Amino acid sequence: MTTATGSVVMPYRRCGSSGLLLPAISLGLWQGMGSYRDESVARDIILRAFARGVTHFDLANNYGTPAGASESLFGRILKDLPREQIVVSTKAGHRMWPGPYGDGGGRKYLIQSCEQSLKRLGLDQVDLFYSHRPDPETDLEETLGALDHLVRQGKALYAGLSNYPDPRLTRALDIVQHRGFAPITIHQPRYSLLDRRAEREVLPTTGVRGVGVIAFSPLEQGILAGRYRNGLPPDSRAVQNQGNGGLTREALEKNAAKIEAARRLEPIAAKRGQTLAQLSIAWLLKDPRVTSVLIGASTVAQLDENLDAVANLAFTAEELKEIDRACGVG
Repeated sequence: MTTATGSVVMPYRRCGSSGLLLPAISLGLWQGMGSYRDESVARDIILRAFARGVTHFDLANNYGTPAGASESLFGRILKDLPREQIVVSTKAGHRMWPGPYGDGGGRKYLIQSCEQSLKRLGLDQVDLFYSHRPDPETDLEETLGALDHLVRQGKALYAGLSNYPDPRLTRALDIVQHRGFAPITIHQPRYSLLDRRAEREVLPTTGVRGVGVIAFSPLEQGILAGRYRNGLPPDSRAVQNQGNGGLTREALEKNAAKIEAARRLEPIAAKRGQTLAQLSIAWLLKDPRVTSVLIGASTVAQLDENLDAVANLAFTAEELKEIDRACGVG
């Protein structure tokens, strides 16, 4: 299935072995929404994304400043969109409120967090609800049982995991199968040209077990968009609002090798008629095990550039070798 806007077609991919289709590119509403850009800009970005075939919007309980602001903002904008054509996902797992029950993977926290998210979003159910991270202090069966409970209650249509690399991922899928819990429909790992751990720790298992994959941080927080080739841009989140998810000066120093790799990738992208960001997104989508790539956007122009990545998803064997050499792989 595809949706076309102008000459660019948005492909849709089946999420593992489920009946859920996701756009090849989804929009994440991490720190860029609900704290960094005002609501009118966020509205323009979200409505433009939907007009271009983006039907999946990804959130978490702690996104925005204060935590929860992104869900509240998106809930207001969602009223102007056809709910039946939208996939809304949210997560819980990181610190959300003070005290012993506001963090982790416990049943009380996950269920109450989902209920709070639904209120902020103005919804009776979300399409996807994730355990945002493993909790070493909570038995994995309890975490998975809480996801199952939410699905059976109808508060979530599908369950997902984020940041669960193997062997924990395989163990989770085994528990779900053994206990007859709601299946894990999707896994959300960090995955990019410059961070390929998911190729070892996620994709081999999800491919065999029928679990979809949506890659987050595909542009390495802007490094693979060429944002930091000359240091911190004055309009970056790191400059305008330190601590809001953008790279700091200290982090840039630690990522000097990645920034240099991004410079080497730019002429490869140019030969393909793509920007570095488009190349980086397209490279992830070359693998059929990847259901969707999760991007952020601070402007409509940035959104349009990234969505245009789907116009060229084919790579020659020589291009892939050249890309690996630029990344220092192999």
